Amino acid sequence: MERAGSASEPGNIPAGVVGLGLMGTSVVTCLLAAGHPVAGVEIDATNRQSARGKILNHLRQMKKEGLLQSDPREVIGRLKVSDAYGILESSQLVVECVFEDLDIKKDVIRKVEETISSRSLIGTNTSGIPVTVLQEGARHPERIVGIHWAEPAHITRFMEIICGNATRPRYAEFVATLSRRWGKEPSIVKRDIRGFITNRCFYALLREAFYLVEAGYATVADVDRSLRNDLGYWITLAGPFRFMDLTGIPAYAAVMKDLFPELSCAKEVPDLMRKVVESGAKGIANAKGFYPYTREEAERWEKRFMKFSYEIRALAQKYPEETPKTKRGRKIGR
Repeated sequence: MERAGSASEPGNIPAGVVGLGLMGTSVVTCLLAAGHPVAGVEIDATNRQSARGKILNHLRQMKKEGLLQSDPREVIGRLKVSDAYGILESSQLVVECVFEDLDIKKDVIRKVEETISSRSLIGTNTSGIPVTVLQEGARHPERIVGIHWAEPAHITRFMEIICGNATRPRYAEFVATLSRRWGKEPSIVKRDIRGFITNRCFYALLREAFYLVEAGYATVADVDRSLRNDLGYWITLAGPFRFMDLTGIPAYAAVMKDLFPELSCAKEVPDLMRKVVESGAKGIANAKGFYPYTREEAERWEKRFMKFSYEIRALAQKYPEETPKTKRGRKIGR
């Protein structure tokens, strides 16, 4: 298989997205804003009919926040939407954003491979399914790369690019180059592992958070308040290793020695989580979650989340990621 595009100048290659739900419409927005023509596939008629309006609203908000210079109406003109996979024929990169189900994702990958060129790449937007498993049975497993976005995908800088066992590293590097054009600061996961980087760390945190609540040490609101005002204070500036550098390494080793043996090592879904899910709660999507919401409160939190995402991005951009290139350009002592 030949390499898609050039890693040094990937250009605005034709892109495709399968699945135009919450995440898919956000991914399409990101790709359109970066200059790509985008073909979207959605088999659900309701999602397909509402997708263009949602994407246009995202683009208008990006314009308002200064993240988009072009006219949103012109940008969305590069979008085609269909329920047929044939619309993806000319796409050089296709990102699947369908439900987190192994069989569904493998079926989508099969249909994409039947449609696109053997020179085109496939990105799977999975949060926990190993990319290696999704490569099994594929015609060209070497061109399948994990592309893990964060919601809202058109605002956040986060991106993890995951190499399955069969992925050619140069394809992962090519996607990383592309993602910088999307406004991302990508991390490459060189060896496939379930959950990748952030989800493995985050779900370890969730396990302990549920333990503290279920064992009666704190309420849901107490846990949220503490983490918001501690982790929430520093983690946009520095990850955990940088934060230990900033605040003194030896103390952490001392705490680890005594604390690690007492942390929760539960392997089952917490009872509280099961009860909340069984109640039909979906969060602000249906105004029912760990907190009680009126419909108006849920809508207010949704708008607040989007506004905060733009503001935190603007703040974080004042403290950009240090790369070998930026380090070389900085004078000593400056």
